[in-house]
Amino acid sequence: MKENLGPFQKILPVLIVMALASFPILALAEEDPCQETGIYIANQTMLNLWYTLNGRDCTIWNHHHILIIKPGDRLIVYRDLVCETEYCPSNPTYKVYKLLDANQNCRVRILPQCTLSDM
Repeated sequence: MKENLGPFQKILPVLIVMALASFPILALAEEDPCQETGIYIANQTMLNLWYTLNGRDCTIWNHHHILIIKPGDRLIVYRDLVCETEYCPSNPTYKVYKLLDANQNCRVRILPQCTLSDM
């Protein structure tokens, strides 16, 4: 006995395959909500630190103040005013700060001993 398939039943397998193939593409297209504004990093170490951003001059970073970094920026945080002794064993990049931003409000904080957390 031969079944007569309707037009929807014939196209359904094609639609399913297209939908399954598009999921990885959609996942890659996820936008970075912090890309335009940058990620705000609060100094909550209770110390005045120093930093260089993209190789510029050594600048003081007072406690309770905020720095903003954007994709591609290179931020290095130091313990000393001549920017020789790094504060963190490995300076986090924009991607690391973004991963720590669990609530995606583009805000993270640096705590004593270079402990990083969402804000």
